[in-house]
Amino acid sequence: MTTPTEPARVPIAWPDASRRKAFERWLQSIGGRHGLRPDTLASASADASFRRYLRIESAQGSRIIMDAPPPQEDVRPFVQVAQFIRAAGLNGPPVLECDAEQGFLLLGDLGRELYLDALQQADAARADALMRDAITALVQWQLKLPADALPRYDEALLARELALFPEWCVQREFGLQWGEAENACWQKICRLLIDSALAQPTVAVHRDWMPRNLMVAQPNPGILDFQDAVRGPVTYDLASLLRDAFVSWDEEREIDWAVRWWSEAKRAGVPLGEALASDFGEFWRALEWMGLQRHLKVLGIFCRLKHRDGKPGYAGDLPRFFAYATKVATRYAPLRPLLGLLEPMSGLRPAVAYSLR
Repeated sequence: MTTPTEPARVPIAWPDASRRKAFERWLQSIGGRHGLRPDTLASASADASFRRYLRIESAQGSRIIMDAPPPQEDVRPFVQVAQFIRAAGLNGPPVLECDAEQGFLLLGDLGRELYLDALQQADAARADALMRDAITALVQWQLKLPADALPRYDEALLARELALFPEWCVQREFGLQWGEAENACWQKICRLLIDSALAQPTVAVHRDWMPRNLMVAQPNPGILDFQDAVRGPVTYDLASLLRDAFVSWDEEREIDWAVRWWSEAKRAGVPLGEALASDFGEFWRALEWMGLQRHLKVLGIFCRLKHRDGKPGYAGDLPRFFAYATKVATRYAPLRPLLGLLEPMSGLRPAVAYSLR
């Protein structure tokens, strides 16, 4: 997840001298073509992966450099999806230079104002306008990006994501060990969520279509952090937008924006299938169940970032995700046994009876 920020004019740190020297050689080799000014190089983002982004001035204006060290990162999916985005008429960064072997890209700069920052400061009218732009762009993404050219968001990937929750959140963050009943309950919940996801029509899925990966730009929004795009469930990206990692909305606004997406998607011809297209209640259920799969995954990812990658800051948002998961599990009877698994970690005091069996 990428977080562009204002430049911090401090020396750029490198993990080792060989990486720094490779970067300097690459920058020198392309600098003349683009009028780059190495003296303006500054940090441009923090990232939850091994990638990082640098900002540099050029004769044509500001540019972004992606530093994605192999073998941890592969820039080729980013380059491919960037081409799809621009071919679809959406606002993604142009790839100006690519050294896939070394993991260096020179990109156009989409600006400095994150959707996340704008939304946190916006009044209701501006927040609504920004979210409507994001919804309209999402419909175009789903309609025009070639989903068949992307990896499948299949059962194996859904299951691997869910497995992050017991491994990193339950065991590593909270030090809990599930017994036979808890594990059986967890497997039933996973089966319900995976079956619901796989039953949906498939489209191109960004996988992090959220305010931290959208920029306030012209045309609006600018789209970032799309290298993990897949072909998957049609509700996934809308669930990511409405129930975000870093900003929450009241349910009335969530539903209003969901209805707007649902109406636009149907008019535009985004595949919804008869059940989701004809009944907003069924669509909302599918979206909430899809969101629950994502929220359980993110609980695992944020704990893994803390314990494996030395990035504890993300764990501060765990309560938000426990709240999302609790709300959905409380609302749907088949999911209520999940409350018994969440309670020891979230401080949940359920208003409904539940059973692990």
